[in-house]
Amino acid sequence: MQRPLLQSLPGMQWPGLPGPGAKGTGTVAVRNYEAWQSIRLDLDTICENKPVDTRYTFFGQQYDLPVFAGPVGATKLHYGEKYDDQAYNSILVPACAQAGIAAFTGDGTDPAVFTAAARAIGASGGKGIPTVKPWDRNTLFSKLDEAKAAGAQVIAMDIDAAGLPFLKGLQPPAGSKTVAELREIVEYAEVPFLIKGVMTVKGARKALEAGAAGIVVSNHGGRVLDGVPATAEVLPAIADAVRDQMVILVDGGIRTGSDVFKALALGAPYISAVGLCRSSMAAAMSAKKIGDLIEAGKVPPELARFGTTKEELFSDLPELRGLYGSAADGFSTGAVGVYSYLNRIAYGLRHFAALNRKFDVKHIGRRDVFPLTRDAKELLDGTWLR
Repeated sequence: MQRPLLQSLPGMQWPGLPGPGAKGTGTVAVRNYEAWQSIRLDLDTICENKPVDTRYTFFGQQYDLPVFAGPVGATKLHYGEKYDDQAYNSILVPACAQAGIAAFTGDGTDPAVFTAAARAIGASGGKGIPTVKPWDRNTLFSKLDEAKAAGAQVIAMDIDAAGLPFLKGLQPPAGSKTVAELREIVEYAEVPFLIKGVMTVKGARKALEAGAAGIVVSNHGGRVLDGVPATAEVLPAIADAVRDQMVILVDGGIRTGSDVFKALALGAPYISAVGLCRSSMAAAMSAKKIGDLIEAGKVPPELARFGTTKEELFSDLPELRGLYGSAADGFSTGAVGVYSYLNRIAYGLRHFAALNRKFDVKHIGRRDVFPLTRDAKELLDGTWLR
């Protein structure tokens, strides 16, 4: 099926998405992406022709796709003037709910950012995860109170944000946490609590000791520490270490349905879902730009060959109208763009799963992929970093 909008989204094709780059040499963000490309998919087209079940249950809520939109904060600082944090979250959360996935929302030095994100999640029936920075105890507890009051059913902390340069020396203060401090935070949260930014087996075990309900294997897109491994390189060992004792998620350099399949395979059988961070923001920004061009009557020739109206360029709009009726006409083009991008992810995942004879994503395993390089082979064999 032809999707004019998705063909036009800058950065959706490869890997240099807009955004804050990465720390130091900037190579970690690149290697996050390249690590997934070093893994190849098994292929067998002699199989049944039937639908693929991509549903999964996440802390009692069922989602249509084992994917989540990752938290993005300080959007004007990192991505430009199109959206501030509140505007982006107001688009992201309902768009993800419409697409049947979870949205992690970000935090920032402006208290209104977390407040608005928590309210957006509450308005979507709790289908989202507010993500708090590792602030001082009083600030943290205040934000946790906000999230619970808004109806959030799961809360996360990106613990690695303690190393972000733009948080240094600001108020409120942010910093690393001990296992004991994390345990106090987990207990105060009173809902399942996830720790994002775990990159070692030791770190995963500490999160488990602290009582966390789950972890996100993540290096913050390479923005916290230069020279660290790609998330694909550490995921299998971490998954094997904590197994089914906690929920395991992963992000970092994941762009397509095939990348999602590879991540589910490397983390199998313990991983639950896969995160899309910068690419979700790129979809929202690009779609908003296209919407602005339509309103201004300035659709460029490369897009005008598909059409010049919202109906012609946003090919998922009829589907949204079928789901939501005339209310879909009020959806912002940014929200439709995120929905379209997630539709593309879903199509790709189901396509690759079917051709791997996996008609339920729960059955995806490490035997469904094979390595391109020696490093990738060691990763799949379980000998990486030993």
